[in-house]
Amino acid sequence: MTRSDQAAPLGGVSPATTRVMNLAHFLTQSARRLPNAIGFVWGERQWSWSELEARVDAMADALVSRFGVRKGDRILVQSSNNNQMFESMFACFRIGAVWVPTNFRQSPDEVAFLAQASGARGMICHAAFPAHAVACQQAAQLDFVIAIGSADFGPDYDVIVEVHLGKRAESPPIFRDDPCWFFFTSGTTGRPKAAVLTHGQMAFVITNHLCDLMPGTGPSDASIVVAPLSHGAGVHQLVQVAHGVKTILPAAEKLDVAAIWQLVERWKVSNLFTVPTILKMLIEDPSVDRFDHSSLRYVIYAGAPMYRTDQKRALAKLGPVLVQYFGLGEVTGAITVLPPHLHSQEDGPEARIGTCGYDRTGMQVEIQDEAGREVEAGTTGEICVIGPAVFAGYYNNPDANAKAFRNGWFRTGDLGHRDADGFIYITGRASDMYISGGSNIYPREIEEKILAHPDISETAVLGVPDPVWGEVGIAVCVTREGVAASSIDLRAFLEDRIARYKLPKAVIFWDAMPKSAYGKITKKMIREELERRGELPVFGETENA
Repeated sequence: MTRSDQAAPLGGVSPATTRVMNLAHFLTQSARRLPNAIGFVWGERQWSWSELEARVDAMADALVSRFGVRKGDRILVQSSNNNQMFESMFACFRIGAVWVPTNFRQSPDEVAFLAQASGARGMICHAAFPAHAVACQQAAQLDFVIAIGSADFGPDYDVIVEVHLGKRAESPPIFRDDPCWFFFTSGTTGRPKAAVLTHGQMAFVITNHLCDLMPGTGPSDASIVVAPLSHGAGVHQLVQVAHGVKTILPAAEKLDVAAIWQLVERWKVSNLFTVPTILKMLIEDPSVDRFDHSSLRYVIYAGAPMYRTDQKRALAKLGPVLVQYFGLGEVTGAITVLPPHLHSQEDGPEARIGTCGYDRTGMQVEIQDEAGREVEAGTTGEICVIGPAVFAGYYNNPDANAKAFRNGWFRTGDLGHRDADGFIYITGRASDMYISGGSNIYPREIEEKILAHPDISETAVLGVPDPVWGEVGIAVCVTREGVAASSIDLRAFLEDRIARYKLPKAVIFWDAMPKSAYGKITKKMIREELERRGELPVFGETENA
């Protein structure tokens, strides 16, 4: 028997009609099992699981009965980390609405674009961002705005919760492909796009995270937040709720390293999620030695590969607790994993230096050429992935979807290779690679060599136009504290470490690197800062060094 693509699937059930659990039920389950246990801590305030459940029920009821929100409506959330933002995720999920968190450090115009692009019906906005609320109302003609705190642009979130306490909105039926979260990309190569995450996809992601990143995690554990809840940290905290793990939210909006370590000691924190640049700050601050962090079992980092020198310092300070994963927002982090036992502090064959690990459970990864064919081990190509963690596509953006998918595979835009044992190595973003004299140059390789210099703390290498070679590399560096840039001859240091055609043609020193709201160093931001400073080199007819 043959079956066309238009025929009913075997078993007669399609993904669109497959009922799944509403993700907000994870909170309900924890509240039932652990009603009086601490679920959330923010500064000196604490909420039990049953209190969180009641507050989420109240806001969900208000969204439906007072503001008329229905399944599928998008709710934009503009706020720094707080308990209300955390609760708003579950309130939206509970009634089948779509949670649309922003990068709260974006400008009013940038957030207004997100409101318009997502088709937001309403907004929850912290009182500290009145201009954002006004811009979004004008751009998207919102039906309502709720203020976190006292503000002129809308009623107070906590007052609404108080009025509706004890009420519970009915949850509509939820199906596998129903959207729950618009996860906006960071827009490193253009305007942000809304990646559509679904209830069924995210249920798999949560299970996968618990399996691959933090096995054995449960109610006796605690997790600390060191990044905005709008993106990866929000996914991580949703995972904690699923297993009744208390969330510790620092009181300060900005990263206070000493306060983080103090909270780790006080609450016996067992896991945290962060990005390499923030982990670097955590382990290089003197406060890491003042507080007890022996409770840590999993220090999970993602968002970018961690440079080997930083990795070794972290292992020396924290012990064998590092977990690396590679994954974009579009795959909700679930592409590869490198667990603690595969993080080696000593260099050598067993260290597999530079790897981001192997395929995540239930996911399939291939290194493909430009035609979509899998390449041999050791050959560089584009990292592509299929599996239940892959998002449903970009909202209302058919052109982006056409570019992102090929033969069912999601194209990450990252270049890399796989070794004979199945471990994957990221070379860099396809957009970061440059071609000099006909040779492909991958900045990641050069950056690793630069950071082997004992006096250099951070670096970024990017390609710039050159009339002779097409493109050449420049290196932007930050020295370690107390070291004068004039004392470093980087090209001499690199001469015996990399091929001459890979040597940066220019080296620029800055006091600090610009970083995104999520602690990442992006080539787009480096290039923009070079242009702003007037330091972007213009090369003439000279020989390649």
